[in-house]
Amino acid sequence: MNTIKITSWLLIFPFIFAMLFISCGKSYTPSQKAYIAQIEKDREEKNLVMKNDSDSPFNKKGKIEFHPLKYFDVDPEYVFKSKLYEYDPKDTIVVYGTKGELRHAVKFGCVLFNFEGTVVKVNVYQGTTNGGTIYYSIWFTDKTTNNESYGVGRYIDFEKVDNPEYIYTIDFNSAYNPYCAYSPNYSCAVPTKEDFIPFEIRAGEKKFH
Repeated sequence: MNTIKITSWLLIFPFIFAMLFISCGKSYTPSQKAYIAQIEKDREEKNLVMKNDSDSPFNKKGKIEFHPLKYFDVDPEYVFKSKLYEYDPKDTIVVYGTKGELRHAVKFGCVLFNFEGTVVKVNVYQGTTNGGTIYYSIWFTDKTTNNESYGVGRYIDFEKVDNPEYIYTIDFNSAYNPYCAYSPNYSCAVPTKEDFIPFEIRAGEKKFH
């Protein structure tokens, strides 16, 4: 009889454990679930591009062995809203590339958001491609840097809108590694000390190697 009781408990224990895990985990609204599914789909598509596209860092400058990119779980808590607060004046600063070369970038403005009671300021930089195209970007490091995430730092693309009242979405689930994270044949801009976020950003891309 005791053996039967013990066996019964062993059979139902995994189910009880699973229910406890679910009840203790995060619950999401339908819109959040749709958002998570979209980010996961985007990541799958990026893997295909990185593996197969001739211009990807795994193929363009010497063949690099590919394996799927690594990510933190998608978490809607790392999505923030902010206006773009432009600096006046907009200073041109020197930043270093990972191969030691000097680069120039315009410290264009910043975004502000509240994370667990702390107001965080993140710079937005303006750069120019070799072809003369102007682009905007966020570069940052955080307390996962060189541990779970890439040691140089991570980037978020920023699409500027010509409306000073526009509310931007800053989505750290979309934070990605620059190409130098995959191949030594590339150099990328190194975030400055000012671009350090003093807590863990457990969202976006992890270390590749």
